[in-house]
This record gives sequence, structure tokens and C-alpha cells, in this order.
Amino acid sequence: MDNASVVQIFTLSGINETVNVRLTIFSLTLLYYGLILFFNISLILIIVFDENLHEPMYILLASFCMNGLYGTTGFYPKFLLDLLSTSPQISYEGCLLQAFIMYSFACCDLSVLAVMAYDRYLAICRPLHYHSFMTKQKLSGLVCFSWLTPFSIFSINVLLTSRLKLCGSKIQKLFCVNWIIFKLACSDAETLSNDIISYATILIYISHGLFIIWTYMHLIRTCARSKDDRVKFMQTCVPHLVSLIVFLVVILFDLMYMRLFSTDLPLNLQNFIAIEFLLIPPVMNPLIYGFKLTKIRNRILSLVYFHRK
Repeated sequence: MDNASVVQIFTLSGINETVNVRLTIFSLTLLYYGLILFFNISLILIIVFDENLHEPMYILLASFCMNGLYGTTGFYPKFLLDLLSTSPQISYEGCLLQAFIMYSFACCDLSVLAVMAYDRYLAICRPLHYHSFMTKQKLSGLVCFSWLTPFSIFSINVLLTSRLKLCGSKIQKLFCVNWIIFKLACSDAETLSNDIISYATILIYISHGLFIIWTYMHLIRTCARSKDDRVKFMQTCVPHLVSLIVFLVVILFDLMYMRLFSTDLPLNLQNFIAIEFLLIPPVMNPLIYGFKLTKIRNRILSLVYFHRK
């Protein structure tokens, strides 16, 4: 405890090996972030302004894209500024805010995917009851659940982290995450409450995953009996399934990297693994849904055709 001090600034050392190519990385990152904004905002606007798309599946998709914008905005603008800085730093408060955004973004993605799985389950397995179950009020409640659950959990998590006495200010990543901050705590005893909340959070989101598996077991069983249901499954569930698999693979890689061998890999590889969930899903999700969902694809093609005329 003697080495404890009031930390006001964190140093982000994960960017150190990019000194010689920072301008190139800056240009590519700016272009990529622009693509993320374009794809996600375009899909949201198409859904908002086309009344034919005011259905639960598309509203949930718009929520999915909004979360992609939320998470990437918590990383890319700061990262772009860091690339132009000789000594990337972030304030204590800014670090806690970024950690909150990163975790809530990832968990909100899984919550939205769980709600989307429930929507597909009702549409395919309980078609006669779909509209009575998926009313506007219930849909609003499900959307609020998918956002407020991670926000509430990580508000508590970050609040507990803010009470820790820290004995270091160097973060060996490109951005702040809660796990790294409380590893800087002077005493392991102080992190007990954080550990309890972390394990509770893991259990909550494992239950999300189990619920998704349960819905897909019923979906596959139902679709095996009917050709029409198989067509509906291929059109609406495959994009969801691809998004889910990519999300889980990316998050598992990140968790394994942080918890098991975070110091055994080259820094550039560590950086890539750490930002995979900010690189792949935010671009892949709107593209997959845009091309695969017939109504959205037709709407995009009609807009392209209209502008060509």
C-alpha cells in the first residue's frame, strides 16, 4: 500500500510498436471507421424511413446496428487521436468511461442476439401466437432489456473499480478495460467485490447463450418438418447464426488472450486480438443482414436503381 498514489492519467503502451507506420494505420483506421459509420447508419435509416420494415425483426436489427455505432465510437475516435500523439494517454475518468463502453457494448450485442433468437423462435415455432406475443409494448420492453441489463451491470462494475487504490498507471493495451484496471490494484483483497460481480456477469451471459442454444434446438426441429419453415430459417436465421458465431469466436479469443497468455504473444498480435470485436462484427453484421434479408436487399436495390435513373 506504500506505493499507492492517486492515479489521474493512464498511459496506453499498446500503441508503442506502431511508431514507424502510424500515418498508414491512421489512414486505414479512418477509412475503416468511415465504412462502419456508413454501413450501420445506412441500414438504420433504411429501417426507420421504410414503414414496411417496421417489424420486430428489423427494429431489433436497427438496435443491433446502433450498438455497433455505440461501441466503435467508444474506441475509434480516441485511437485515431492516439496515433497522432507521441505519448498516448487517457484520463482516469476517461479510462473508466471507455472500459464501461467496451464491456457494455460487447454484452449488449449478446443480449440483442438473444432477443433476436427469441423473435425468430416465435415467428417460426409459434407463428399463430407471434403477433400476440410480440406486441409493440413487449418489443419495447425487450429492447430496453437488451440495453439496460449490461448498462446496469457494468455501472456497478465500474463504480467498484473506481474505489480501488492503484499502484500503477501503465495499460498495455490500445484501450481501457476493467480487467486491466483492477489488475493495477495495490491489494488483491480489494478486488474481491469486482471478482464476485465479474463471475455473476459471466453466469448471466452464459444463461443468454444457453437460451440461444435452446431456441435454435426448437428452430431446427421445427424447420426439419416443413419446407416453408426451412426457407424462412435460411432467409432470417442464417444471418443471425453467422453473427452469433462470429461474436462468440471473437469474444472467446479476447477472453483467452486476456486471462491466459496476455504477455506471451507479440504486441501487434495482442493488439489485433484485443480489437477483433471492434473490427469484424460492426462491418460484417450490416453487410450480412443487408444482403441476406430480402426486404432490406430489395430496398437497397430500389434506392440504387432510383439514383441511377
